[in-house]
Amino acid sequence: MSSTYLPPLLGESVHEVFYPDVQTTVNLFAIHLRSVAADWDYPAHEHPQYELNYVTQGEQWMTVNGQIYKQKAGELLLIPPGSIHSSQSRNDQGFTYFCMHFDIDDQLFLSLLARIKQVLFSSDSPVTQKIEPVLRKLMNTAPHPTPSAMVQRMQLQSAVFELFGHLWEAVSQEVAQSFTDSYEKIELAHQIRNRLQGLVSQQFKQGRETDTHYGIDDIASELGISSSHCNRVFKQVFGQSPRVVLSELVLHEAKLLLVNSTRSIQQISSMLGYKDIAHFSRQFKRWSGVSPSQYRLEQANEK
Repeated sequence: MSSTYLPPLLGESVHEVFYPDVQTTVNLFAIHLRSVAADWDYPAHEHPQYELNYVTQGEQWMTVNGQIYKQKAGELLLIPPGSIHSSQSRNDQGFTYFCMHFDIDDQLFLSLLARIKQVLFSSDSPVTQKIEPVLRKLMNTAPHPTPSAMVQRMQLQSAVFELFGHLWEAVSQEVAQSFTDSYEKIELAHQIRNRLQGLVSQQFKQGRETDTHYGIDDIASELGISSSHCNRVFKQVFGQSPRVVLSELVLHEAKLLLVNSTRSIQQISSMLGYKDIAHFSRQFKRWSGVSPSQYRLEQANEK
């Protein structure tokens, strides 16, 4: 079981910066670099993942949801999940292409991708130019496998996340003009959530009194918005109020501390900012249905 991060005691830090927590799962499927003959014909099919398809030599004729795209070398296709698509060689020539299927549980990233109506990106489009160097990096790893499969897998994941970063930058610039209000709302909601995570890590664990109203109001002030706007935008994007999410984050940290440390419940209560252990115990039971001591015992018995 993972351990929780314990910040230094007050007075020990000269300077510190909290980065956003990363809780993103990425699944990669059927990544391949393939050269095909002039009679290549792949039948119509669909899948629940995004497909990123890049031609390096020749021409590919791809049909996506009934629309035919002539994809030349250096051009990129981004095929949404559930799209029916097929591929062919034409003009008595084969071609070479790189293909990657992926899904990701980052809702902000998915919301941005969902806004893209364009399927084919020319070689001189900002999206293609931004991610082409990373695609080359991915393709260059194929002929030179490392001795360790683990090393190769980690290098692949590193390159894919770099690709996603460049894709995010390029696509957000493409769609920002037509989706400014919606995009900014989602971005703002994630900024609020990141600050809630920092509030749990920094403020609560350094022994300050728990006060969700003050914390959320403070976040709104730092972002230059009203508390009501903060609550409204956050709930529109995540379906929960900031206070509920903050409670969930505190509960998560409390569970980690109860299971992964030898500290007493009194000490944990103080670390999370509660002056009164009885208040912490009541709150924990309201969140989880059991008392802190019962939760600790149950988890110990499961080990």
